[in-house]
Amino acid sequence: MNFMSENTLKPLVSVIMGSKNDFPTLEKACDILAELQIPYEAKVISAHRTPERMFEFAKDAKSRGIKVIIAGAGGAAHLPGMVASLTPLPVIGVPVKSKTLNGLDSLLSIVQMPAGVPVATVAIGDAGAKNAGILAASILGLNDNKIAKALDNFRQAQKAAVAHDPT
Repeated sequence: MNFMSENTLKPLVSVIMGSKNDFPTLEKACDILAELQIPYEAKVISAHRTPERMFEFAKDAKSRGIKVIIAGAGGAAHLPGMVASLTPLPVIGVPVKSKTLNGLDSLLSIVQMPAGVPVATVAIGDAGAKNAGILAASILGLNDNKIAKALDNFRQAQKAAVAHDPT
């Protein structure tokens, strides 16, 4: 899988996953990025099955103009940490829910990084993927007023959607 957002600009965010089976989860991050009009790409890069592809991707991401990497994986979930060890870019790790331990294995694999190799880890599954997209937008918005405004509008819409009474 190699997917680009419909936006024709160079991607600012790369959404990578260990397997195409992870896409239904990581698609939630892509949906947020698309809603905020942030150009992104989505790729399958397995730390275990395609390590050469992972090394090449991580080494080249910054020179290709990528600013933030969202990396999702399930099970042993080494992709986010390995990519973070190879690039100076911020990496957001999304634990994908697994069949065996409901994603707890993924969460622990991603969150327990050694000092000096940070991975910003979000919640397990769809909510985590959505938050990864929002976090990527927050990072980009620090230096891009258009993205900051889109994110502010998104948050205002979320706020307005909350009911005032339970009936």
